[in-house]
Amino acid sequence: MSDPTDLQVVELDHRDDDQVDAWYSVYAAAEGALPPGVASTWQLEEVRATAQEGGSARWRQGYLGRLGDRVVAAGWIEFPLRDNTERAELMVHVHPDHQRRGHGSAVLARLEQVARERGRTVLAGEAPWAYDAGPEGIGEPAAEFARRHGYTLALGDVKRRLDLPVAADVLDALAAEAAPHHPSYELRSWGGPVPEELVDGWARLVATLNVEAPQGDLEIEAESLDPAQVRENEELLVRQGRVKYNTVALDASGELVGYTDIATTVHEPGRSYQWGTLVRPDHRGHRLGLALKVANLRLLQRERPDIVEVTTYNAEVNAPMVGVNDRLGFRKVARLGELQKLV
Repeated sequence: MSDPTDLQVVELDHRDDDQVDAWYSVYAAAEGALPPGVASTWQLEEVRATAQEGGSARWRQGYLGRLGDRVVAAGWIEFPLRDNTERAELMVHVHPDHQRRGHGSAVLARLEQVARERGRTVLAGEAPWAYDAGPEGIGEPAAEFARRHGYTLALGDVKRRLDLPVAADVLDALAAEAAPHHPSYELRSWGGPVPEELVDGWARLVATLNVEAPQGDLEIEAESLDPAQVRENEELLVRQGRVKYNTVALDASGELVGYTDIATTVHEPGRSYQWGTLVRPDHRGHRLGLALKVANLRLLQRERPDIVEVTTYNAEVNAPMVGVNDRLGFRKVARLGELQKLV
């Protein structure tokens, strides 16, 4: 058995494809060892594009945990640069063949050191586990690892999955039920980049998702997002091989007051991921959340009949959105703990 003190934690050279491949091999192996359905694993070329993108809104750095010439652990740290400037987002993976030897702790210590040196005092991470393990993840390896290192569960999410297609008569009935509650609103749907005439409103609304969605005990503030950053994010999506399908709600004055989006990727044929859904607080009570999601599913099923499932995560306490997803037919798959440590 190797001594954890033999582990060298070194910076990943994001431009070195061999190093990125080595980092990913550990990450994917660790994710793949989780129980079926628990992981939602990023694909290699998505990771490579993210690592090599740079970008003006986030600083990113990967780390390799080496035993001699073998990479056995992987770390990742991100800092928002325009907002949440006390926050650091951390991720640690250890190859299944080398777990329980202190390597994860060594990588985490390096990440926390980097965060402290850069003045970050809110450390955040995530831990997935099986749904039946309960909301606290008691006894689950990732959750217990985090607890041992001083992280607490700030918000509990449930992973849900929807099999497609949803029958047209089901979508029609839900749309008809919601429509009388928002007669003065217009829904618009499209695939790809945000239309130029909507990008200002899109940026303003999406920037508030962090604080309008349930936060639990998370120390987090609204995002600083402008049209230029929206376009930068869209360019990254192209490099990652992703296409988004979007629906917005416009009020009688033409202002964007609600949105939902689903991402697809060329690297996972048949799969898609529900990202954000948000209705501005002063426009709630009109069944817009349900209407938006129905319209976007219609768009996805029309444009992408090859997509056979949608995966989403909802805070367990987000009763309105959970109710919408239940009516659409989403089923519970796993749990995700949003973890936090204040230093």
